[in-house]
Amino acid sequence: MLCQILYSVTDPGERTPLTVLTVVCFASASLADAWARAGVRAVVTLVVVAGGGGLLAEITGLHTGFPFGQYRYTELLGWSVAGVPVLIPLAWLMMAWPALLVGRALVKRPAGVVVVAACALAAWDVFLDPQMVDEGYWTWESPEPSLPGVTGIPLSNFAGWLLVAALVQSVLHKVIPRAEDPVPSLIAGPAPVLYLWTWFSSIWAHLAFFGRPWVALVGGLAMGAVAVPFAVRVVRRRSWFRPAA
Repeated sequence: MLCQILYSVTDPGERTPLTVLTVVCFASASLADAWARAGVRAVVTLVVVAGGGGLLAEITGLHTGFPFGQYRYTELLGWSVAGVPVLIPLAWLMMAWPALLVGRALVKRPAGVVVVAACALAAWDVFLDPQMVDEGYWTWESPEPSLPGVTGIPLSNFAGWLLVAALVQSVLHKVIPRAEDPVPSLIAGPAPVLYLWTWFSSIWAHLAFFGRPWVALVGGLAMGAVAVPFAVRVVRRRSWFRPAA
């Protein structure tokens, strides 16, 4: 959270170290949270499915245009694998786990969990992609048509994110056991807080620092469709879990 705050107030062109540090810290927090909730199996699954799956999707997309559209990475993010910076699969991993917890908190049926978790993950990219394109980390060959207010990012990108997110979340939900007690599952650990923080801070950053008020609005509504019900759920669980005086 501190890294993201510092990123917002740092001059453009000097933010790359904070970008790297933010992703590494967030990914580490998600892995630690998964370990605490579901053990080593969850950590290995996250690395292989979310990290490895995200890398495979990015390599495929980079060299074929499917499923995101035609794009290319610049050299600003450092080391790469087949043209994809190693930081990118960490970004898939870092948000895939909180998104799965959101899906599990809001829905009971497996298919519903996958749908909600996939939307929770893909909606985040409405904030992420404009921010990273503006920083010069990647460019789109054909950025139109785009979402209203989210200029410079093609609709195909969000469709691709939703597809990959659904595939990733379906495997994660099937392989990683669900906590038997839903109360500690929601109130313990950093992942729920980080998901809600990402939603709120992204709205504020695009509105106040990045000069993208329409992205703040569209992203706020898209991610808020799951973040707000999740926040309500967390608050209610906390009130139920609080011991009587």
